[in-house]
Amino acid sequence: MSLRNPLARARGLGSAKEGVHHWWMQRVSAIALAFLVPWFIVFLLRLPLADHAAVYEAVASPLNATLLLLLVGANFYHAKLGLQVVIEDYVHTPFLEVTLQLLVRFATLVAAVAAILAIVRIALSAG
Repeated sequence: MSLRNPLARARGLGSAKEGVHHWWMQRVSAIALAFLVPWFIVFLLRLPLADHAAVYEAVASPLNATLLLLLVGANFYHAKLGLQVVIEDYVHTPFLEVTLQLLVRFATLVAAVAAILAIVRIALSAG
């Protein structure tokens, strides 16, 4: 028999109030991608016969560079959120779950930073 009251036992076991925020952020990033992905497809379809210089110039355009940066940010953030949910739902070994969560966070961060730096480098060096 425990001398702790039921409230003390329940603390730390209930909702962390993070689920709703996570759900909203996943929806917001999905809506952003719903607009950015069709733009990106059109952007790519205009370039099939373009040479390296034409593609470089297209990416360097301020509008295109801005939209590419938004696409990269929204895409990697959405991927991180989605993979986080998959890991939480299907990985039940605590050490493996924590390891995979850290791996997903670092991998998405490194990939996003690399893509952003590439876009910024092209945008700033054109001219």
